[in-house]
Amino acid sequence: MSNLCMGGGGQFVDRSEVALVQTPRGTTSWKPVPHIEVIDAVTEVVKAHHWEITEEQFGLAHEGQKLFGVMKINKTSCAEWTRCIGLRNSHDKSFSVGLSAGINVLVCSNMAFGGSTVIKRRHTSRIELTELVDVAVTELENEFLMLETVCEDLKIIYLKNDDEARSRIVRAAELGAINSSDILPVFNEFKNPTHEAFTE
Repeated sequence: MSNLCMGGGGQFVDRSEVALVQTPRGTTSWKPVPHIEVIDAVTEVVKAHHWEITEEQFGLAHEGQKLFGVMKINKTSCAEWTRCIGLRNSHDKSFSVGLSAGINVLVCSNMAFGGSTVIKRRHTSRIELTELVDVAVTELENEFLMLETVCEDLKIIYLKNDDEARSRIVRAAELGAINSSDILPVFNEFKNPTHEAFTE
């Protein structure tokens, strides 16, 4: 699962529209990278790792000054989830180039940017950007494998009783894995699963 949220005047766009955004002139200390080059760098490295982008969403905000995007990747060890890469870039110095990854990422024009792994770097040259993305995606491959292993392990853990379930659900809320408002809905799902596979 992945989410790209565009609000506050932002709009969803495709690659061709991103490519039309003008990049401001840089300075000796600030080298803005064209939005389309960020997308292209991620795409090239993903393909070099023999992955395939199965779905992508992009959005522009603040008159094209800010780019946000999410890519879904086909390579995974399980059909139950999809590897995702989130990205963002700005031309107004509001934030640096950023990549996030996981089996669930959130990229939003309100500045929410998260996943299991988040990597951010100041604006730099195109060559350095490609190197950054290459290193990041290599790190992400290991992160994906760890996440998928943990998810598989969690699927076979059985809770003994209601008290243990309550304790784990509250702990999940304390750690920020779920919202506190979801404690009761999650517990009700535990008590009365809507999916037949979990009735045991």
